[in-house]
Amino acid sequence: MRVGIFGGTGPAGSGLAARLASIGDEAVIGSRSKDRAKEVRDRLVVQWPKLGDRLGCGDNNDAAACDLVVIATPWDSAATTAHAHANDLDGKVVVSMANALVRVGKEFQPLVPPRGSVAAHVQAAVPGCRLVAAFHHLPAKELGNVNEPIDSDVLICSDDPSAIAVVADIVSRIPGCRPLDAGELSNAMAIEAFTAVLLQLNVRYKTRVAPKLTGIKSSRSAVDK
Repeated sequence: MRVGIFGGTGPAGSGLAARLASIGDEAVIGSRSKDRAKEVRDRLVVQWPKLGDRLGCGDNNDAAACDLVVIATPWDSAATTAHAHANDLDGKVVVSMANALVRVGKEFQPLVPPRGSVAAHVQAAVPGCRLVAAFHHLPAKELGNVNEPIDSDVLICSDDPSAIAVVADIVSRIPGCRPLDAGELSNAMAIEAFTAVLLQLNVRYKTRVAPKLTGIKSSRSAVDK
């Protein structure tokens, strides 16, 4: 699969690009600046030479032309970026991984964006896409360290069950990750907000936490077939 990433030059976007390339997908790092995208792509290839054939770069138009598109931009530009490429995104699976957060003093606090979540705001901006909310809780540094597994569940929600299945397949191929079907897109509000709790735990305990849920009897994927 060819996956384009809006905001692919940021820590989460570039980490996801490297991780996708490591599991056999082609990742296109997208940015408003082709030069910036190439700079990040070249840095990743120096770090991980074996990924060179599966890491591409370009502007957001190039990313939007891919089979599946991930939005890893800052939360307040996610919907406008998606809307600018609405024609290319029509009918495609689009993954929103942005979180609306703010740091107040030493505390992280969730914000409530228009329509309740970043994902719902993106869906409203591009109603023709198959919007999925996922990847919110994977630490960027661990995403980009492709030599190590990521011990985490990945909560996935969407109003399109077939789109959930597409994203779950990608997640299930990431070593250490387990996809969980978290229901309809309305649940993105709680999933995004919970990221503030995880970040606060990181600060307090000087670590990088990722969610792992108990009680679900599945070794790999808990997405309904």
